[in-house]
Amino acid sequence: MNTLTANQIKELNSYSIYVNEPEHPVFTLTDLQDPSKASDLIQVMKTVSQSPNDVIAASFFMRRIGMFFAMQLYNLAAYDEMWKGPPDNLRFGAVVEFGNRTISTFIDASDWQTVEKEDRQTRIRSILEMAHAIILSLRTAVPISPLTSWENIFGFWLWQYHVLLSDPSTQIEAREDVETLKDDSLWTGISTHSRFASYLNGYEPSVLLNTTVRKTCCFSKDVPGLMQCGFCPLK
Repeated sequence: MNTLTANQIKELNSYSIYVNEPEHPVFTLTDLQDPSKASDLIQVMKTVSQSPNDVIAASFFMRRIGMFFAMQLYNLAAYDEMWKGPPDNLRFGAVVEFGNRTISTFIDASDWQTVEKEDRQTRIRSILEMAHAIILSLRTAVPISPLTSWENIFGFWLWQYHVLLSDPSTQIEAREDVETLKDDSLWTGISTHSRFASYLNGYEPSVLLNTTVRKTCCFSKDVPGLMQCGFCPLK
């Protein structure tokens, strides 16, 4: 168990991740990984975001949880720490941000732990497994493309690794983690290849900023209060 610093909490908050109980809880990671609940959860996502259909609602949520996955990797490179709590401790709540209704992530600060060097690859793999389980579960209720869901996650990784690779204090760790994520073997059982390597397509994250890097639309433009993202292929 680690004690998060005030700066770490501020960084988490900037990505809509909070270390308190949600005032309006809607579901947990346990619920997300249960296909029998997927249809009901999609309706919750749709109601909160006011999305016009189920696919857009699911895509909207994958962008929201994508921020949590991004901050996991950021904390790994910057602090050698990651979240490792029971599924019920990863909570989601309905909030209002910038005048828009949305879903944010709520965690316990005590669930952040130090990652030893020999466990680094295993812990990165655990992020892929968590994302994969959520994507599979949601797809039992809505026909959202896996590529769209992964691209919703990767957009945040692109920015985070641009920052981390540009900082001498995190450059070495971030480079190691990027190469791990680009390794096809890490994706065994999830994909036939590294989806992240395909997303980068041989380029450095910094090179891809503000480019049309996505192959699919995330539908942000169709969610009330949001706008077309900077990576949209429909521009």
